[in-house]
Amino acid sequence: MGRWEPNARGRLAEAALELYSEHGYEQTTVAEIAKRAGLTERTFFRHYADKREVLFAGSGELQDLFARAVAEAPERAAPVDALAAGLDAVSGAFTDRWEHARRRHAVVVANPELQERELIKLASMTAAVAGALRGRGVTEPAASLAAEAGTAVFKVGFERWIAAAEEGEMAGLLRAALAELKAVTAGHAAAV
Repeated sequence: MGRWEPNARGRLAEAALELYSEHGYEQTTVAEIAKRAGLTERTFFRHYADKREVLFAGSGELQDLFARAVAEAPERAAPVDALAAGLDAVSGAFTDRWEHARRRHAVVVANPELQERELIKLASMTAAVAGALRGRGVTEPAASLAAEAGTAVFKVGFERWIAAAEEGEMAGLLRAALAELKAVTAGHAAAV
């Protein structure tokens, strides 16, 4: 193995996802991930704290993107419209990432430890969005309620997106989920 090879972080992430998909998360070791990527365990730990973080490494950036877009929405935008701006920004981060997102999601839903970690990351995103809404002057409990709703819309739209038969645009699904939420809160939900 060479002392330096380009894109070590990306190669480790891809190797981990392949192994988790093939053998399961719990059965995969850091040593196997490093070997598959053509790197050392030491290199793995330079990039990731543990084997879970390979799956969650981008969540901080996603959270910041969502909160920043909410904060930077036009000043007169209603909270729900600020959330829509955040959802639009987040959907852009998933462009050309459908297959990766599907594979990652399958690994997460197959493991309770990873499901818990996913919920923690979503809770952190909700707190950041609530903070952005408060920064816009939205008072409590409206800021927290809107942030929880925004995260729920993201989760529902994301799951619809990855469940599709082929890659499509996530933004439209997030907007549709937000429209459905608006209909539900207005008392106009579609009959089941």
